[in-house]
Amino acid sequence: MGGFHSVPDDHQYRILSKKTGFSLEQIGILHNRFKHLSHNSDTLRRDDLYTIQDLKCNPIQSQIVEAFFDRRNFQVDGEGPVQEIGFEEFLTVMSYFRPLSVHMTEEEKEVIRRAKLRFLFNMHDTDNDGTITLEEYRHVVEELLSRSGKLGRETAKGIADAAMLEVASMSMGRMGPDEFYAGITFEHFLKILKGIEIETKMHIRFLNMDTKILCK
Repeated sequence: MGGFHSVPDDHQYRILSKKTGFSLEQIGILHNRFKHLSHNSDTLRRDDLYTIQDLKCNPIQSQIVEAFFDRRNFQVDGEGPVQEIGFEEFLTVMSYFRPLSVHMTEEEKEVIRRAKLRFLFNMHDTDNDGTITLEEYRHVVEELLSRSGKLGRETAKGIADAAMLEVASMSMGRMGPDEFYAGITFEHFLKILKGIEIETKMHIRFLNMDTKILCK
């Protein structure tokens, strides 16, 4: 995977900068992070990301890790998982967490917002079928609640089921007794999160970032 190996040169850095929006300095720092995590290899595997200590206590650890190996997040045609990624794929996925620039136009901000939301949608659409199903949504909510230590698994499951019904109501309106809610489509997802400033919440301070808290 990826077209860059070992240490990218200035020309390759500029190509990556244009694609991801990162500065050359940020790309250099993230390349060092990549080499640290991959033990100086040209490719990164899932096990490398699972070594990040702060990620181990994250209730959606597996979804975060899988997002780095999902072809849908590489900004190229294709879908399905890969077994390893190169620096270009790693940097592309990291770019979804890039904070907005004060110099961006409203149109540019909207493009980035939609890309961030598509990334989040893909993260929860684990079976890659274009919808976040009841089971997928329930799993995420259950994990978030049960790992808090305050609720048991059955209580968390009940809250997850109720939350899914609420989402269905927001997405589809009142449904008839014979209607079946298949799941959240991306357009429904956009509707549900309308008004939430995901652009300011979904970011990492790259220049001050320590390798061990890469995905915090």
